[in-house]
Amino acid sequence: MLRTLNRNAKDAALHAMADALVDQADRIVSVNADDVVRARGNGTSEAIIDRLTLTPDRVGAIADALRDVAALPDPVGEVVRGYSVPNGLRIRQVRVPLGVVGMIYEARPNVTVDAAGLCLKSGNAALLRGSSSAAASNAVLTDVMREALVACGLPADAVQLVPGDSHESVKHLMTARGLVDVLIPRGGESLIRSVVENSTVPVIETGVGNCHVYVDRDADLDKAVAIVMNSKAQRVSVCNAAETLLVHAEIADAFLPRLLAALREAGVTIHGDERFALHATSAGIKFAEVTDEDWAAEYYSLDLAAGIVDDIDAAIAHIQRWSSGHTEAIVTDSQSAAQHFIAHIDSAAVMVNASTRFTDGGEFGFGAEIGISTQKLHARGPMGLTELTTTTFIVTGDGHIRT
Repeated sequence: MLRTLNRNAKDAALHAMADALVDQADRIVSVNADDVVRARGNGTSEAIIDRLTLTPDRVGAIADALRDVAALPDPVGEVVRGYSVPNGLRIRQVRVPLGVVGMIYEARPNVTVDAAGLCLKSGNAALLRGSSSAAASNAVLTDVMREALVACGLPADAVQLVPGDSHESVKHLMTARGLVDVLIPRGGESLIRSVVENSTVPVIETGVGNCHVYVDRDADLDKAVAIVMNSKAQRVSVCNAAETLLVHAEIADAFLPRLLAALREAGVTIHGDERFALHATSAGIKFAEVTDEDWAAEYYSLDLAAGIVDDIDAAIAHIQRWSSGHTEAIVTDSQSAAQHFIAHIDSAAVMVNASTRFTDGGEFGFGAEIGISTQKLHARGPMGLTELTTTTFIVTGDGHIRT
């Protein structure tokens, strides 16, 4: 049924879901507060607590994302290409839904709504398996959306939670090949690796965010301070926060005193190399010697790996070794340096004079995102409506036979 729904029906349902979330925001926030209390009692890190927490403003923003998705063009039925071949056959490649999209995710109740909305608009059914830490939040969000769907005359099961909170329920979802068309994991490295290695259902791999900011010798220092601070400290619990800073040696003396003062004020701890240590000591910022684990880390905290490099190629070599393929940024006023960086960095997103925090479906104009893919097959980067479709070739003839 979802596959054949017209745009008006889908958009009406999205608006109804958004209205229902706002109307029941107090109930949602109250239920979520119980999850937060339990998570804190279990010693959950503050970064994960931040992802888990819902406030009235956050519920409103989640609802607004549904409305944004409703306003976007419907990808289903879009003709990717159409042409005729010499024998007269007419060929069209048309976008169609993937089918049943399974989600496995950690402590992110917003994903419950984003996934449901994007799947509905793209004609897919959403099968959701959140973490036990957000079980109550996910359940109330799903109940609210399912009630809205029924009120619009659509099947409630267009959005479903996988029953159970044991690992067995995850295993069943990962092995439901033939029933689930694609599986998308969102979470930490261990979750993603487990799904990729153990699933028999096709997986679109979302990746961890070991994101880098490189400040080039031709950088505008005011812009560089603002970009590094926003990339690192604006919100640390998200995958597009910067985890590594690289600074060209020629500007280190002029740039680092200004930056480190701002980072110190924000409470950032530097994990730096020997050359960085001298600047950190002068600035009085919290400092630790960097290790290989730091270069590879996705901190989810006010920690930042940092190094000084001799040139742009040294920065590129460092990123090529340690990047998770998510987002890398260069700050420079040199067009040639920017183009050199772009040409040699193989990540899902490359920022030029912009914060890594912009790698996000909403910021890219997708309304919301179902994940950020760091793989190269099917989809890469923030995944919106188009990435939740595949294509069918429709071939029209007039009694054609092949000889």
